[in-house]
Amino acid sequence: MDNALAIHRLHFAFTVTFHYIFPQLTMGLALLLVVLKTMALKTRNQHYNQAARFWVRIFAINFAMGVVTGIPMEFQFGTNWARFSKAAGGVIGQTLAMEGMFSFFLESTFLGLFVYGVQRLGPKLHWFTSVCVFLGSWLSGYFIIATDAWMQHPVGYTVGSNGVIALSSIASLLSNPWILWQYTHNMLAAVVTGSFVMSAVGAFYILARTGIPFGQTFVRIGVISGAIATILLIFPTGDQQGKMIALNQPATLAAMEGLFNAENGAPLALIGQPDTERGRLDNAITIPKMLSFLTYQRWNAEIKGLNDFPQDQWPDNIPLLYFSYHIMVGLGTLLVAIAGLSVILLKLGRLYGNRAMLWILMLAFPFPYIANTAGWMTAEIGRQPWLIYGLMRTSEGTSARVSAGSGVFTLLGFLGLYALLGVLFLFLIWREVARGPEPRAGTV
Repeated sequence: MDNALAIHRLHFAFTVTFHYIFPQLTMGLALLLVVLKTMALKTRNQHYNQAARFWVRIFAINFAMGVVTGIPMEFQFGTNWARFSKAAGGVIGQTLAMEGMFSFFLESTFLGLFVYGVQRLGPKLHWFTSVCVFLGSWLSGYFIIATDAWMQHPVGYTVGSNGVIALSSIASLLSNPWILWQYTHNMLAAVVTGSFVMSAVGAFYILARTGIPFGQTFVRIGVISGAIATILLIFPTGDQQGKMIALNQPATLAAMEGLFNAENGAPLALIGQPDTERGRLDNAITIPKMLSFLTYQRWNAEIKGLNDFPQDQWPDNIPLLYFSYHIMVGLGTLLVAIAGLSVILLKLGRLYGNRAMLWILMLAFPFPYIANTAGWMTAEIGRQPWLIYGLMRTSEGTSARVSAGSGVFTLLGFLGLYALLGVLFLFLIWREVARGPEPRAGTV
């Protein structure tokens, strides 16, 4: 890999990873805000309205940060990935434009009404604004996933004699079979982030003995929604997404599992270190035949290994792909256990008084962020060496005239700027958490 290509990839990886810290929480909280507003509407209890007002302030901070960090990525398509934009802009530009014109403006408009219209709108209209914020947020996620799904599994296109890829069917683009499971898996992962953040804040309030009624509400809603979402992440969405990879990107599946040779009754790797030079998985702990069963529902089904494919079609960083995938799966399993145990204690009426479990809930909130990042790394590293799977290699999509030095210069600038944004974000979030959800005169 040449230096300029490596810098362009690192640059985009940094900006998109930092950016996604914010949308995953807004998409997750969007659903939970609807839950809070629905409970307020049904019970006519102002407690739930006040809880929603607290969380919409957290939502708004994340939304603003998401906008600020998301806009540079649009420009990076032109500055760092000009050849990709020239070739595929007519396709990916459709979904990116729809995300901006439809979902972003829907979400931002009704977010303003939600925040500032509480005294001017009736209960039902205010509830409706929360639904529209939710729809805008999740529609935004759909168009972004549709863009990525086309890069993973291109459909509805033609390639001209000049190499430009033209869209032949907008319906095919928006109904790409890759979208369904990737989208639902991603959005459920966002709900898990929102649920664990809500639980963590609630646990903090209970442990600090301040705002205890709100803390109990946040913990209750967080652990129930978190338990449901984590289970659905595994089945059916994670299961079906894995089968899509097995069907369409078999080399990726082999790399994710550290499987170098085809096997009938392939094992599922729990732990190990892939050695690409010797073509083996070192220090492996596996479950015999489980990979074959999970993929094809047959214990002795054949799973192809990396050696069944030309090396120029292997993902170009197999260890990073392998570990990203297993970090995602490992943390996902841990989150299922935490949420499940919390629900059991809640059902028994022992959760709010169990300080050990409350500490676990409070400290567990980074795990969904790490798991989400590892999941996206799995998807994007797994697609390599393709930028558009089967159509354009990553090395063919960069800006030919942008040197490695220029890329490093702008990357350093982004690192400094985003460090300041990160500090500002943490300050604003901590200020809201310290302020708490308790009603105050003159507040929204």
